[in-house]
Amino acid sequence: MYLKLPLFAAFVAALSGCATPESYETVPVVVETPQGPVTCQLYLRSQVVWDRAIDRPDSMGVTQADNYCVAEGQRRLTGG
Repeated sequence: MYLKLPLFAAFVAALSGCATPESYETVPVVVETPQGPVTCQLYLRSQVVWDRAIDRPDSMGVTQADNYCVAEGQRRLTGG
């Protein structure tokens, strides 16, 4: 029983130091698409999981815009 409190305190302390995607934001980039420009927020150069669109044409859905951003992050990741 006495071991649970220190373990819980250590767990909370460890989580409080976790980084969020916002701490890895780069300067937004604009990707030209057939439907118009998509502004992307890219994050780490070593992965593209968090990359997303922060502005898109009205004619484009969120998922499609995000896919353009992930593709741009992947292009940069592979040196393209």
